[in-house]
Amino acid sequence: MYKQILRPLLFSLNPETAHNLTFLGLKCLRYIPFAKALVRMTCRKNDPALEREVFGLKFRNPVGLAGGLDKNGEFYNDLGNFGFGFVEIGSLTPEPQPGNPKPRLFRVVKDRAIINRMGINNKGVKYAVEQLKRHRPEVLVAANISKNTNSINEDAAKDYESAFALLYDFVDMFVVNISCPNVTGLSDLQDVSYLSDIVDKLLDLRMYFDEYRPILIKVSPDISHQQLDEIIDYALMSGVDGIVAGNTTRTRDGLTLPQEKIDEIGNGGMSGAPLFGKSLSLVRYISEKSKGKLPIIGVGGIMSGEQAQQMLDAGASLVEIYSGFIYEGPSLVKNINRYILKRLGRQ
Repeated sequence: MYKQILRPLLFSLNPETAHNLTFLGLKCLRYIPFAKALVRMTCRKNDPALEREVFGLKFRNPVGLAGGLDKNGEFYNDLGNFGFGFVEIGSLTPEPQPGNPKPRLFRVVKDRAIINRMGINNKGVKYAVEQLKRHRPEVLVAANISKNTNSINEDAAKDYESAFALLYDFVDMFVVNISCPNVTGLSDLQDVSYLSDIVDKLLDLRMYFDEYRPILIKVSPDISHQQLDEIIDYALMSGVDGIVAGNTTRTRDGLTLPQEKIDEIGNGGMSGAPLFGKSLSLVRYISEKSKGKLPIIGVGGIMSGEQAQQMLDAGASLVEIYSGFIYEGPSLVKNINRYILKRLGRQ
C-alpha cells in the first residue's frame, strides 16, 4: 500500500510539504478509534530474541529512528507505534531557529537518496520539553542536541549544557551532534579540543542528576581517520557511552545524476542508499579501533534487513534508519527485525 499508493502521492509533492502532510496524518490517526492498535499489530515484530541491553538501557529491538524526522519531539509515540526500538528526536537547540532558506530538501528518487540543507530548523528545547511532559514517552527517546547557528564555536559548550540540563529528566539518552554539514562551523567541533570542552562539561553536569543518562557523540562519515582516532581515544578515556556513526555526507559519491543536476541542487548533506558503504566502513573502523569496547549505533543508507545485519556484524550494537523509512515505508522496521530473527534461527 505504501509503495503503490502513498509514496507516489507524497513524492508528487515538494519534499518539505510531503513531510508536513505526513505528520499531519499521524496526528489525525490519534483520533481514529483502534488506529494505534492496528498500526502496532501491522508493523511491530515482538520477540524476546530481539531485545538488546546497551548503555544500561533495555531496547525492545535494535532498530531506531534517526534524528531529523521528529525535529521537535512531537511524534515519538506515533513513530514508536511503527515498531522502532527507540526514537531520536531533534536536533534541538537552546533557542528556536528557522534553519536555512527554502528550497532546502531534495529527493534523488532513482538513487533512493535525500539531500538536505535544513540548517537544524526547530522550535527549541523548551518546546520539546513541553511535549515530553504532556505525552509520556511509550518508547525509548534519545535527544539529539546541538548549538544554535548564531553561537560561535568558542561558546558552543554553553548551548549544549543548556539543552542537556533542560532535557535531562525527560529523555533516556543524549546524542551530541557535532557533525551536521548544514550549519557553518559545526563539523569543526569534531576537533577533539572543541569536543572535549563540550562533552567534559556534560559529563560533569550528569553527576548532579539522580538518574544516569547515556551520552553519545555523533560523527561524520567524512571525518579523517586521524580525527576519528582522537575522538575514539577521548571517548574511551572520558566515559562517553558510545558513538553514532554517522551523519549525512557532503560527498555525492554513488549518485547517478548528471553533474549539472547535482550542481542545481547545490550544497547539503546526503543520506540514503549511496551512503551505506561509507557508513558501514565507518562502523567497522570504530569497532576495530576501539577493540569492541565502544558501543556504536550504525546509521546511513540502510534499506533492507540484510544491510542492517551487515551493520550489526560490523560491530554496531544498534542501528537507525531515516531515508529507508521514507523510501521503503513503515514495513522496513518489521522486515529488518524479521531478518535479524531469521539469522538467529528464530524464524
